[in-house]
Amino acid sequence: MSGVKSRRAWGWHSLDPAWAERLVAGSGVGRGDLVIDIGAGLGAITRPLVGAGATVIAVERHPGRADELAVEFGQRVTIVRADAADLRLPRRPFHVVANPPFAATSAILRRLLHPASRLISAHLVLDERAIDRWAGPHAPAAARWRRDFALSVGPRLPRQAFDPPPAVRCRILTLQRVSRART
Repeated sequence: MSGVKSRRAWGWHSLDPAWAERLVAGSGVGRGDLVIDIGAGLGAITRPLVGAGATVIAVERHPGRADELAVEFGQRVTIVRADAADLRLPRRPFHVVANPPFAATSAILRRLLHPASRLISAHLVLDERAIDRWAGPHAPAAARWRRDFALSVGPRLPRQAFDPPPAVRCRILTLQRVSRART
């Protein structure tokens, strides 16, 4: 099975290391922060998170990629082999910096924005159409989650920022907790 064919079959569009560095730097996470990398792939985002001193949970469903993450990062990263749509979130405050599977976007956002979530901030590379939906006036459950979270739309990423390039336009969506009740 060719690398590009298998990546597309899994919906995997690996983020270029330079863009991963920018995403992590822009997130503001650092030493001691608990950070989840959803759809970690081979560690493009995990690597700069570890470099920033974060405590990282790398979520990867694909068994081969999860094994490669374990080999590269060993005990420095907690590897969770799970479907991003079924992810169980930490019970303590956490951040998310990720390029998650686009097919799981709604499920991930519902979990992150749930009233019981301990999310502090999220910086997510997503399909621009999904961002338009969630940032729009009729976003799912917006009346509830907008009390606790501010949402902002960041820059568009060029198709060349991914391998293989996705067929859709991608942007960065940022979620920031505005209420301190759950942190």
